Amino acid sequence: MSSSLHDRAVDELGRRIVAGELAPGSTVLATDLAAELEVSRSVIREAVRVLQSLGLLRSVRRLGIRVQPEDNWNVLDPQIIAWRLSGSGRGAQLRSLTELRRSVEPAAAELAARHAPDPEAERLLRIAASMRSIGRAGDLESFQELDIEFHSLVLAASGNEMFAAMSDMIGAVLRGRTRLGLMPKHPHEDALQLHIDVADAIQGRDPARARDAMERIMTRTLAEVEHIWAEEPRTVRSPTRADLG
Repeated sequence: MSSSLHDRAVDELGRRIVAGELAPGSTVLATDLAAELEVSRSVIREAVRVLQSLGLLRSVRRLGIRVQPEDNWNVLDPQIIAWRLSGSGRGAQLRSLTELRRSVEPAAAELAARHAPDPEAERLLRIAASMRSIGRAGDLESFQELDIEFHSLVLAASGNEMFAAMSDMIGAVLRGRTRLGLMPKHPHEDALQLHIDVADAIQGRDPARARDAMERIMTRTLAEVEHIWAEEPRTVRSPTRADLG
């Protein structure tokens, strides 16, 4: 099976579901999807397995493939995040992710100042210094990758495996911001200095200063992008019995 055909089928179907083109509750047939996407049924079967694992589809015996409602989606999966950021609901998605980061990353920085091994703390300082020089040079692509590495390392250095598991999500949202043109070509000097402040506080074992500096980074981030979702309504999802265990 061609991996490119498989990836294309997953991407096309995922984007359609997230965009609402395949409505929740609707049922489709593998044969129809194969004909429409001009791929084999085996490619569709493998694509459906991937989308089932993300909570977007469910196979229903003798009926076909049913599109699942948003409540079933694995909304922290980087692939779903990328699809949502590329669609009409990008504002609400960016809001949710930014608010999540603002809640978690200051706490992660505080924990990292307590628990980060010395090599990781020193690496953070090197990354922050590189971010400043590359940011000033206007190399946005390289800066983005360093920014992802920095924030992922802070999460990992916290010693909290739940925080560490969010690193792929952080990468997805930062790359999404770049694609949407929401990253300045030359990051503000204050932002560059704050990353150094976080790293310095973690290496200096100063939890309060690490938390404060990361909180200030997140506050700046929120201010830079909150206009994107200014008109987006919020959806309040009631917990189901499955959620409550």
